[in-house]
Amino acid sequence: MTSDTKAGLDCAGEQELLAGLRAGDETAFETFVRSESPRMLAVARRYTRDDGEARETVQDAFAAALQALDRFEGHARLSTWLHRIVVNTALARARARAGRRELAIEELLPRFTEHGHFFEAPVEWLPDAQIERTELRDLVREAIARLPETFRDVLILRDIEGLDVDAVATRLGLTANAVRIRTHRARQALRTLLDPHFRGDAA
Repeated sequence: MTSDTKAGLDCAGEQELLAGLRAGDETAFETFVRSESPRMLAVARRYTRDDGEARETVQDAFAAALQALDRFEGHARLSTWLHRIVVNTALARARARAGRRELAIEELLPRFTEHGHFFEAPVEWLPDAQIERTELRDLVREAIARLPETFRDVLILRDIEGLDVDAVATRLGLTANAVRIRTHRARQALRTLLDPHFRGDAA
C-alpha cells in the first residue's frame, strides 16, 4: 500500500485497509493515518482556530472512526466517511467552545408578517475582505456548528468544500432538488445567526 499513501488510497486499497482495521492490525492503522492525515488536516484547518487545534481535531476524528468501524457499512468510501467525521468533530469543538447547543432549523428561518413582510429586515453584511478577519471567521464557524446536522452537511459541502449540487447529492444520498432546498434553508438559518453580529447587537 505504500505507493497510495501520498495521495490517499484507491477503492481496492481501502477495502484491504478496512479489513485490516477491523482485524485490529496495527500496520493497517498506521497506513490509515499516514494516507489520510494530510488531507484531513487540510479539512480541519478550515474550521479551527490554529494548526494545533486542527491536529487535535484530526486525532480525535481518527479515534472516533476506529470506535465506529463496526457501524461503517461501506456505502461511501472510507476516506469520505472519515472526512465527515473530521468536519463534525471540528464543529463539535467549535460548538463546545461557544457553549451553545445545536438549534432546530425552524428556529432560524426568517419570520414574516401576515402581509408577507419580514418581522425584522436582514441587514447589509460587511464586505468579504472584512469577513476574512479572524474573529469573524470564528463567528461563522460557531454559527455553522449550531445548524442541524442535515442542513450543516449540505452547507459545508456546497459553500465551504465547493462541491456542485449533483456531487453533494451523490455524497449524501439525496436528490438534487433536496440539496437545493436544504442549501437555501441552511443559508437563511446561517444569516439569522449572524445578523445580530453585523447589527452590532449580539449578546
